[in-house]
Amino acid sequence: MTNLYPLIFKSIYKNKLWGGRKLFSHLDKDIPLRMRCGESWELSGLPSDDSVVKNGALAGISLSCLLKDYQEILVGKSLYTRFGNRFPLLVKFIDAEDDLSIQVHPDDVLAGINCDSPGKTEMWYVIQADPGATLIAGFNRPVSAAMCRERFQAGQVDDILNRHAVAAGDVFFLPAGRVHAIGKGVLIAEIQQASDVTYRIHDYDRVDANGSRRALDMDNAIAALDVGVDQDCKIPYQAIPNAPIPLVQCRHFTTNLLTCSETVVRNYVFDSFVIHVCVHGSYAIDYGRGRLEVRRGDCVLIPAVIESVNLETESGFTVLECFIV
Repeated sequence: MTNLYPLIFKSIYKNKLWGGRKLFSHLDKDIPLRMRCGESWELSGLPSDDSVVKNGALAGISLSCLLKDYQEILVGKSLYTRFGNRFPLLVKFIDAEDDLSIQVHPDDVLAGINCDSPGKTEMWYVIQADPGATLIAGFNRPVSAAMCRERFQAGQVDDILNRHAVAAGDVFFLPAGRVHAIGKGVLIAEIQQASDVTYRIHDYDRVDANGSRRALDMDNAIAALDVGVDQDCKIPYQAIPNAPIPLVQCRHFTTNLLTCSETVVRNYVFDSFVIHVCVHGSYAIDYGRGRLEVRRGDCVLIPAVIESVNLETESGFTVLECFIV
């Protein structure tokens, strides 16, 4: 059996009505010339979109096959016991050239009942935002499910939703049940539970390439909504050079921010895989038996069996570091 090493997977590109070209211009993604690419899935074990290894001796092998073959060596003993042959996270980049639909994701209980799927808690890191760009996250006042249904069906949504001005480096945490929408002009990295269940609430009466309006799912959306007013979704933090800054800590994942201008040593001895999402610059991962070059737009899966790495850089880098504890 091949010894595991830090893995990069082939990007899975998603054509979207609202997609643009920033995945090419800002993250060096090799997207088709005429494609309105809204999403690039970098790490996914979903049966419909199973990531395939791009680098090294395991190139061409899918994530689901790796997990079946390597089990706890890949993801950690406790996580393999908890999730089995289902990889628990999904990582993607999202380019919103136009507003996304207003939507909500269910929690584990509702998603399990409706779709035999995990729920979807997620976080966003804003990589780039055009001047004046905004996004929606949560409500700005106390609301009820009945009020939400009435406003959503009438298309009168703006006065109850919390709209945030955004800039590069902003971080938002969106537990399952929190209403949200990415606004036009925003490029983000998204880390989420491995689920593709979305309940669309409002879509601005847009039509697809066939002239049809996209379906809404009001009943399930209302059932999934968390209407609580304590919804401060923006995560404050102060960047410290060459040290991990905690951004999100929840039962589904932990994410740190690393902004480094020199070599740093990271010890990963907590029985979990580690994901690196490089959003700026470049660096090399020295893992003892080898070295992997990483640049902006790369997503790296570091197997649980690798417990220490050196991150070496000449020009500096910014990376999201994610694991489960």
